[in-house]
Amino acid sequence: MTTTNDYQPSTINEGAIFIADSHYNAQRNELVDILEQILNGQISTTQLFLMGDIFDFLCSEADYFVQINQKPIGMINQISKKLEVFYFEGNHDYNLQPLFPNVKVFKREHQPVEFSYINNKIFLSHGDIYTDKNYDIYCSIIRNSTLLRFLNLLDFNNFITKKIESSLSKKIICKELSFFHHIVKKRISSYPSCNAIIEGHFHQNKYILSENIHYFNLPSAFCSKSYAKIFKNCNFLGEIGIYDQQTIKE
Repeated sequence: MTTTNDYQPSTINEGAIFIADSHYNAQRNELVDILEQILNGQISTTQLFLMGDIFDFLCSEADYFVQINQKPIGMINQISKKLEVFYFEGNHDYNLQPLFPNVKVFKREHQPVEFSYINNKIFLSHGDIYTDKNYDIYCSIIRNSTLLRFLNLLDFNNFITKKIESSLSKKIICKELSFFHHIVKKRISSYPSCNAIIEGHFHQNKYILSENIHYFNLPSAFCSKSYAKIFKNCNFLGEIGIYDQQTIKE
């Protein structure tokens, strides 16, 4: 897994906002609540990082999911006209560039992506990378645009997509992984040399220092009701509550 060849590392600005794993659907409104706060100026930032699984499911080829997610799609596009927005595709949201013309979208195969912050080399990804070959093959199949367009044509009365929607809404996504430190150590060894790693995907909301590398697993906006923000006076990231706008931890 390597960074995309045509991408030059960008700088993360102080005050940058990171939203991860909001898994937006009709019952989960955390994403819209954060985006509204950005649009009305309650949250002030110059950069927005969307770190994957922002939607419970979304791909540009599935008409039903594009339709039911129109509100946050429109809000992200509105924000992207004013701010720098980066979107790291996850395992629930992919093939997104056609939906977000002003957003820099990074596909799974182009992650991790190198950024810099105060002379620190930082790699960002959704987190479902450095996996076994079977998962890589699965990811290639489910992201195949031709296959997805064909399934969309077969989706009479939204039979397929509504079944997916129902199944995802029943999934329990908030749980603590007791062995997460072991996972992190293995993941750090897979990344290129760097000062820090920022990921979502695991919903663990943890900071771990290992082998002099700062590892941040971002809070799930749905599970933790929070997002992350770059703070100059802490180890890169702090956590902010969505509904009280108080710093939870730095």
